[in-house]
Amino acid sequence: MASHNKRFIYITLVLVMVTWGLNVIATKLLVTAFTPVTITAFRIFAAAVCVFFILGLMKKVRMPTLREFKFIMIGGLFNVVAHHYFLSIGLKETSASNGGLILGLGPLLTTVLAIAFLGTSMTMARSVGVLLGFTGVALVVLKDGSISAVSIGDLFVFIAILSQAISFIFISKIAKSLDPRLMTGYMLLFGSMTLFLISLVVEPEGLESLANGSTSVWIVFFASAFIATAVGHMVYNFSVGQIGAAETSIFINLNPFFALIGAVIFLHEKIVPTQIFGFCFIIAGVVVGSDLWIEIIKKSRKNKMKNLSA
Repeated sequence: MASHNKRFIYITLVLVMVTWGLNVIATKLLVTAFTPVTITAFRIFAAAVCVFFILGLMKKVRMPTLREFKFIMIGGLFNVVAHHYFLSIGLKETSASNGGLILGLGPLLTTVLAIAFLGTSMTMARSVGVLLGFTGVALVVLKDGSISAVSIGDLFVFIAILSQAISFIFISKIAKSLDPRLMTGYMLLFGSMTLFLISLVVEPEGLESLANGSTSVWIVFFASAFIATAVGHMVYNFSVGQIGAAETSIFINLNPFFALIGAVIFLHEKIVPTQIFGFCFIIAGVVVGSDLWIEIIKKSRKNKMKNLSA
């Protein structure tokens, strides 16, 4: 892959992490205003409609083959149903610090699974990147340097991020034949329908709760569905197909920081020095773990050669 294409993917991944970080706050608001599984099902369905609309304009929509449909179902069960189900109910039962730390385990879990099932090599740079990123996540979300006792919400959030990590392995396997963006649309559609059926059982009053939302809450709903879930997952899954699950997952380390920024802006929380220090670790982890440092060195050498030849 050309270096400029890879840099473009890195930039878009950072933008996706901005939307996903802010989406933690949006999701917390939505699951508080409505019953969690029902509103999640509707949010993901809205995202699926948005994805197919965009892909329709791009003339990228086609019916999947039987083999592709099998991966869509498997990926949808892990990436959409399990991930969003356990995330929605987990965020109601755990603190923001615990939830952020557990979500930060995503790159580590994805890298381990990629090594186990995809033959991805565990380079020294990638190992250091994951370690730096994980350390940074811990510093960012643990403002007071401590963590409370593990709750059922912590377990649910861990299952959510593990499910998502597993799904990236299947996305990598099918990305060569089915456009990951189209696969995203089918997974969201399948997942939303499955979640809705689950909601009818676990939340009989779920549909009635939808009448309680204010205008501002519904604005958050559509922003979360269209920007973070639809476009965000399209770009992320496309990136998995381009640069691999392990390298792409390194960027998830940025989520807690952008969630923190959103909390400061919208919830008026204060940033403490350990969080700034943690962010430095996160940036270092992204640069080293994504091989971005190699790109920086190459660009620096090219500039030096140009200056010498000038």
